[in-house]
Amino acid sequence: MNDRKIEERYRLAREQYAELAVDTEGALAALCGVPLSVHCWQGDDVGGFEAGSDGELSGGIAATGNYPGKARTMAELRQDLEQLWKLLPGKHRLALHMSYGDFGGKRVDRDAVEPRHFDSWLAWAASCGIKLDMNGTFFSHPKAASGLTLASKDEAVRRFWVEHARRTRAVSAHIGRKQGNACIDNLWIPDGMKDATADRAGYRRQLLKSLDEIFATAYPAAETRDALEGKLFGIGSETFVVGSHEFYLAYAARKGLMVTLDSGHYHPTESIADKISALLLFFDELMVHISRGVRWDSDHVVVLNDECRAILEEVVRSGCMDRVHLGLDFFDASINRIGAWTVGARSVLKAVLLALLEPRAKLLACEEAGDYFGRMQLLEYSKILPFGAVWDHHCLQAGAPAESEVFGLVGQYDATVTRKRA
Repeated sequence: MNDRKIEERYRLAREQYAELAVDTEGALAALCGVPLSVHCWQGDDVGGFEAGSDGELSGGIAATGNYPGKARTMAELRQDLEQLWKLLPGKHRLALHMSYGDFGGKRVDRDAVEPRHFDSWLAWAASCGIKLDMNGTFFSHPKAASGLTLASKDEAVRRFWVEHARRTRAVSAHIGRKQGNACIDNLWIPDGMKDATADRAGYRRQLLKSLDEIFATAYPAAETRDALEGKLFGIGSETFVVGSHEFYLAYAARKGLMVTLDSGHYHPTESIADKISALLLFFDELMVHISRGVRWDSDHVVVLNDECRAILEEVVRSGCMDRVHLGLDFFDASINRIGAWTVGARSVLKAVLLALLEPRAKLLACEEAGDYFGRMQLLEYSKILPFGAVWDHHCLQAGAPAESEVFGLVGQYDATVTRKRA
């Protein structure tokens, strides 16, 4: 579709939205201020760059599929990410794991990683005009083989992972200081039990002890923000997860930390959308990881489905978009990896735009007047408004491809770059 057609379609859409008192220009301006924290691990199936690693995933992590051309080196991963930035409207962030440090081909264990191992990432990010976030890597390691890390009753194992978490926070603070923007340090651990557990309280006491030691060091909020990510169950922890939602919620509230809500970490029938407005009354900030579970926490690529829309609607409706940090967390090795990144990221941004284009004033007027039919009909009417024309206009203005062009551009990169790696 040529630019003139996109602009003509947008003009007509703007007029139609205006009939419902929706300002499309204001919605697009708000969307431009939404940075999405894109996860690096979609590009290489959660492999990382630790020397001597056999690439086998463990600790509740699994990437299925064998689509050719995954990134094998740091240079290839960065090359793929640079292609991704061209396909997304707006300026976004990159979430790294500690296992993705620039270790120069040397074996550096998790309890010995230093801030300098991420300086080349900082230089690369600056060249791309993006900011970085960080995650500790508590899986795919011999000392995580038991399924327990920070909650382990083996003191040597527990101490190892406490040191790893401390170093992760130090790296995060270093990144935030250097990039002039707070780096979010997200902590997720796989700790739990597959079957009936006799001492849940004991393992949770161990985790509490570890967290107190980890967060004993304070860093300026301008450098790093800490978030705790809970879970209902996982592979190998089907019966008991030590770091449950309730555990982290209570701990974060007491310590002034963030909680991370991951849309794949709850019961399949439970939506995290309802939790957002409740938590924002008591927490200064939230982290939301948007994934797509199919029957379980399967980390499928995000699409513009009801759950994705519901989550972003609640973020926008809360009026606290500046207090909610949005990130992606999925990995699919069965399809084109750049395509997976692109669909997932653009789907979240489209969900944000759809929420911003709601006839908010009219919906509230109906609700407060008790006119629930009017509210329902407005929501239904909103679904058939020409949202796609507004989205394509946004992409055009941002220098990103319109929706109809994504398939061809991803396919071209696949043919000329990624498939040649195989």
